[in-house]
Amino acid sequence: MTPPRPPDPAAVPPPFRWRIRVYWEDTDAGGVVYHASYLRFLERARTEWLRARGLDQVRVREEHGVVFVVRDLAVEFLRPARLDDEVDACVTPVQQRAASLEFAQALERIGDGALLVRARVRAACVEADGFRPAPIPRALAQRLADG
Repeated sequence: MTPPRPPDPAAVPPPFRWRIRVYWEDTDAGGVVYHASYLRFLERARTEWLRARGLDQVRVREEHGVVFVVRDLAVEFLRPARLDDEVDACVTPVQQRAASLEFAQALERIGDGALLVRARVRAACVEADGFRPAPIPRALAQRLADG
């Protein structure tokens, strides 16, 4: 049996990148980014990924009656970011299902290219009123898939 071929690098779109600077409010007393701050960085990047597609959280709620909430995530903290570092928060859509989106995310330090954090995030689509699970509306799903 022949092993599966890796995907053609030319066929895989580059990740969406959102530049973030580390401020005092993001750090602990030692000037190192506090672990919860990394989650905020990842969230901002996903929000900006959506905005880059001509959508924003308010518009999705108003036009489609749904919102996306983090259903689960796995995070690997590999290296610390420090006060005043510039970091690229990267977003790569991995899978779009009927009622969820899955992303591979990373935080990379600009100065030396170090990979700081790697994460896998699944965002569930829920009704804006009541927060019950809901399928991603067809028009929205198409817009997200087209990028």
